[in-house]
Amino acid sequence: MGKLEGKTAVITGGASGIGFATAKRFVAEGAFVYIFGRRQEAIDAALAELGDKASAVRGDTTNAEDLDRLYATVKREKGAIDILFANAGVGDFSPLGQITPEHLAWTFDINVKGTLFTVQKALPLLKQGGSIILTGSTVGVTGTPQMSVYSASKAAVRNFARSWALDLKDTGIRVNVLSPGATETETIKDLFAQTGMADEIVADFVAKTPLGRIGNPSETAAVATFLASDDSSFMTGSEVFVDGGYAQV
Repeated sequence: MGKLEGKTAVITGGASGIGFATAKRFVAEGAFVYIFGRRQEAIDAALAELGDKASAVRGDTTNAEDLDRLYATVKREKGAIDILFANAGVGDFSPLGQITPEHLAWTFDINVKGTLFTVQKALPLLKQGGSIILTGSTVGVTGTPQMSVYSASKAAVRNFARSWALDLKDTGIRVNVLSPGATETETIKDLFAQTGMADEIVADFVAKTPLGRIGNPSETAAVATFLASDDSSFMTGSEVFVDGGYAQV
């Protein structure tokens, strides 16, 4: 029997990268998974691989009606949620002196506003003893050149977990942050490629990471499974890093 046997999970940003790797792991551990994302092509490809233990709703975490449609679907089909992985997020380079109001709004709308309402709208469906996982980042605790807006948005996510752990203390619902370091996803590859210095950036991460490499999405998914399962039943308000030691030493 898997660690998540019989549980229902919702993963935003679940059609690619860490979200999709986590969806695969959750299904393998016995959960039924709803993935939520914006790109239909990615959703279709993800469902083809996940099989009949998964379903999907297309939408945007910054759109209240989309979130309402997601949770109405889950309520109608499953009745409740055991695990919520608020994973959807974005990031881009923008050095101080070149930050625009549009860049600030885009980053905070998805990473902060989107995370907030993903969780808040799910609360009526979350079971006692359920697990909320928020996606943070190593940049939330480190200075990061050209990414101060992204870093600030992830620092906000970190504090959400601290504060929400107190808000939810009488419900039995746990809330923790999962913070990856550099991880080999298509999003990261595209971001680095924009600079024209992708190889140099990866080499710098590798040189500064004690384990001497960047991460694989499946490694982060394994830790997400731990946070989703009863193995982490005495954890709330915590941050768990999956970064090869990058932000720890």
